[in-house]
Amino acid sequence: MEITLGPISAIPPGEGRAFAVGEERIAVFVARDGRVFATQAACPHRGGPLADGLLGGCTLICPLHTQKFNVETGEALNGGQGLRTYPVRVSATDQILVRIEEDGG
Repeated sequence: MEITLGPISAIPPGEGRAFAVGEERIAVFVARDGRVFATQAACPHRGGPLADGLLGGCTLICPLHTQKFNVETGEALNGGQGLRTYPVRVSATDQILVRIEEDGG
């Protein structure tokens, strides 16, 4: 299922924002080059708010303990558990659309 989160203009380039989608929390990031990424909102290390992290290219640094992740693949760059990523795109009307897989099917 594809969910509309809001306008891309709500997220400045180089930053992230957290969204509640049903029972899930998702962090959406806009890279300085305009690419858009979506991951789980909490760091798997200690639950840090990833939307508040530092984004450089495809590398996200958790604001709590400097865990590093590739936001494109979810890979943990300095060991440990990676991130769940979500397919995300920007519509023709500049809305952020994220795809959430429904459980049980």
